[in-house]
Amino acid sequence: MRWSHLFVPTLRQDPADADAPSHRLLLRAGYVRRLHAGHYSLLPLAVRVRARIIQVVREEMERIGAQEMLLPALHPAGPWRRSGRWEKIGPEMFRLADRRGNELALGMTHEEIFTTLGLELTSYRQLPQHWYQFQTKFRDEPRPRGGLLRVREFTMKDAYSFDADQDGLDASFEAYKAAYARIFERLGIPAIPVEASNGTMGGTDSTEFACPAEVGEDTVVHCPSCGYAANVETAVSRLAETGDTEIGDEDGRDAPEAFDTPGVRTIEDLASGFGASADRQIKTLVHLLDGKLTLVLLRGDHALNEQKLLDATGATEIRAAEPDEIRDALGALPGSLGAVGVTGLPVLADEALRGRRNMFTGANRDGVHLRGVDVARDIPSPAWADLREVTAGEACASCGTALEVFPAVEVGHIFKLGDRYTRALDLTVLAADGGRVHPLMGCYGIGIERALALIVETHNDDRGIVWPEAVAPFAVAVVPAQTDDPEVAETAERLYGELRAAGVDTVIDDRPERAGVKFRDIELTGIPHRLTVGRRGLAEGVVEHTVRATGETVKVPVADAVARLTSVLSAG
Repeated sequence: MRWSHLFVPTLRQDPADADAPSHRLLLRAGYVRRLHAGHYSLLPLAVRVRARIIQVVREEMERIGAQEMLLPALHPAGPWRRSGRWEKIGPEMFRLADRRGNELALGMTHEEIFTTLGLELTSYRQLPQHWYQFQTKFRDEPRPRGGLLRVREFTMKDAYSFDADQDGLDASFEAYKAAYARIFERLGIPAIPVEASNGTMGGTDSTEFACPAEVGEDTVVHCPSCGYAANVETAVSRLAETGDTEIGDEDGRDAPEAFDTPGVRTIEDLASGFGASADRQIKTLVHLLDGKLTLVLLRGDHALNEQKLLDATGATEIRAAEPDEIRDALGALPGSLGAVGVTGLPVLADEALRGRRNMFTGANRDGVHLRGVDVARDIPSPAWADLREVTAGEACASCGTALEVFPAVEVGHIFKLGDRYTRALDLTVLAADGGRVHPLMGCYGIGIERALALIVETHNDDRGIVWPEAVAPFAVAVVPAQTDDPEVAETAERLYGELRAAGVDTVIDDRPERAGVKFRDIELTGIPHRLTVGRRGLAEGVVEHTVRATGETVKVPVADAVARLTSVLSAG
């Protein structure tokens, strides 16, 4: 390929609206251009990188026996209705109708559609089946950001396994987990497997592959000692002892006592003005879960994780109640709320409150609180769940080491679906005992363009992108330093041809530009190796080989240049 023929619109300045390193560099280096929010055009260099990423993923899928397919991106509503997700999934799904009025959706995932193909399976003897595709997905993200990191249109490698029993599903899951570890290692993405929520997909044993990144919107909780890792949406920790005073030990109260708290609106107000430390307060939140008013109780020093609340209740829509809604239901405004004496509303309490005594909470009268609250005695029969968000420094539940917390980006996700979709779409096969069983499914996804962006997030320097050789758009750039010099031009062309003949993916920068301009563009675009041909070097019988990752430059005899590069690339 000749650079003079390539469309690589590099920029000299950082784009003003780029909000992540990968976004900035992919725009500057001429890999992508934004069409509108959440939708990007991939230019020639990005298409080449994308193809290499897909090839790595394809090789690892074939290694575990998966078969590639390609399913439609436009789906009828029928299979989605049968699974119950047509109604359950909200505005994230793009919906439309054809000219006949049939309801359709742009596929945001393909569980239902792959299951329809499974209807042609008849016997356990045909299992396991492993099917995958590379297909465009559409999700109406409320706030696309980070360039390719969070978009509304993207390529996903999604795979689905079908097994006859739980042992088979477990084996499939482990095979994909190992394949994903190999994929991310080959791509140069430092992703770690973490426990995660299944969200709207359903199922169990959800595992995300999370790449630590400052721009990440996910939060990972990790133990540096035992390796425990989980998305904050599912993470747990060991709480320190709080030293509750037993009811009766302090002042003989056998029921909560009301006391005036004028002007108190926050946890901090009650702590500073009335000696109620945050860990001895019951924080009362009021949320609407699928339209139903619900009281959510946490310790005053803990924060609610909304995904945990959704997972615990099975709700699909959540919002905080408005002040008028709260007053109508409880008779007070936020700041004086509590669950003591409340009837007719569901109450969900965080596990950290179980067994707590001598607590403080709102009395459901503005400017009044209760002290001496015994959760078991005074808030009878709440539903219990793990709702709090783990924070850095809390003890690991497994080994007690202080947990670390860092931002990350999800690049892959695998989970066991079980028979949720095969049962909903009535997929059964003949079992070994002669009966009929619903095959058990697993689901395994990787975002291709997100992987591309994450490689850039983790492989760059002040000069631009530093692609790993496995995914670079070209392995070598040949640069004639003086294109108007016949000997320089002829030698560069000859080396370019020999490298291509040796199977090395090579570009020659034949533009009539100064050498410095060419060097800057090659460094910015991240090509791993540069072979520079110049007058001075040819006078010595050498060319210069520069490694992008290290900046190291060595002089190589012209006759040895191709052999050196092929040797270096094969060793890499």
